[in-house]
Amino acid sequence: MYAIIGLGNPDNKYAKNRHNLGFMAIDELARKYEAPAYENKFDGQFTRIEIGGRRVFLLKPMTYMNNSGIAVAKLRNFYKVAVEDIFVIYDELDLVLGKVKIKQAGGDGGHNGIKSLDSHIGKNYWRIRFGIDHPGYKDMVTSYVLSDFTNGERKEVDTRLESIAKNAELLIKGDRELFLTKFYEEFKEESK
Repeated sequence: MYAIIGLGNPDNKYAKNRHNLGFMAIDELARKYEAPAYENKFDGQFTRIEIGGRRVFLLKPMTYMNNSGIAVAKLRNFYKVAVEDIFVIYDELDLVLGKVKIKQAGGDGGHNGIKSLDSHIGKNYWRIRFGIDHPGYKDMVTSYVLSDFTNGERKEVDTRLESIAKNAELLIKGDRELFLTKFYEEFKEESK
């Protein structure tokens, strides 16, 4: 069993924020794999899909970003999902918009959602960092991540989230290099 977690904040006023990129990714996976309607479970919005013959749980924690680990720990403890089989998708200030990096374990990079996960389930899960750019100044970070993507940015983000969903089977099968290769190849083709 596997779990893919998207980080974000639950209120509608945050729905289109850069900081809610993880929720957007989970919604795209649910759409692509025709998931059942979300249930309110594990302090989050929960559903399940099948990818490549494997059962995958999808979760959007409703505990607010800073307490995301509470919801993830509840899901993990209930289904006994190994930490190594959990993928967390979240926004990354230190990557350009649309760039994706995948890494197992590591530091929190100052991301409060990741800090919460580390404290509740340990660090050995997979991090899918999705670039949202940096506003340029540290004192602008909070207002920047809690602002909406522009229309142009959102179009690019949606296209890249579709690519993540399309190639998710490679992640689940453990072929992360091929996942990234396919992800970036699609955008090279698009820009020709």
